[in-house]
Amino acid sequence: MSAPVLVLASSNQGKLRELRELLRGRIDGLDVDTQVIDAKTAGAGDVVEDAVTFQGNALKKAREIAAATGLIALADDSGISVDVLGGAPGIFSARWAGRHGDDEANIDLLLAQLGDIAPEHRSAAFICAAAIASPDGEAQVELGTLPGVLRTERAGEGGFGYDPIFQPTGSDRTLAEHSAEEKNTISHRARAFEALLPQIVERVARVLPSTHA
Repeated sequence: MSAPVLVLASSNQGKLRELRELLRGRIDGLDVDTQVIDAKTAGAGDVVEDAVTFQGNALKKAREIAAATGLIALADDSGISVDVLGGAPGIFSARWAGRHGDDEANIDLLLAQLGDIAPEHRSAAFICAAAIASPDGEAQVELGTLPGVLRTERAGEGGFGYDPIFQPTGSDRTLAEHSAEEKNTISHRARAFEALLPQIVERVARVLPSTHA
């Protein structure tokens, strides 16, 4: 088995799958199924996300996980920004209902808060900051956005988070009704990691030869 070279600073398996698919076939010599791993597999603990921006949280996670594992680390911080709520939930998206990662409760609360809001005022955007860091602390961050509107009820079985109620601009389906391949083409996370891809390729190229020695 090839030695890992990239660690995602998260234990979210949905994000890991998306990252592997985004990188599949993009970097010569990289086996995404064995060399791109999550933080738990790498033996890294959780990072406290106490920055006040998506960019700050992504950079902090990437730097701490890279230092802890000795691997190149990729991290993201993402959420949904609702115009009528002044940009909220924002960095609090994953714990909007009070408990981190409770997708169903988060959606229920957001739908309740927007219950009386007319369709023309339900605009929102998914935002993602993606960061890469080397064990020496060298880091970079990029931002990706996906505009759209919020439905009044869930639709679709795919994705995770707020995907079942978010309809991207130009589509008549929620993100949860898109295939994984479709989502990986348009998502805020895909756009952020696409912007970061030159840095990923450059840094991985420095490491890969030693993994095959």
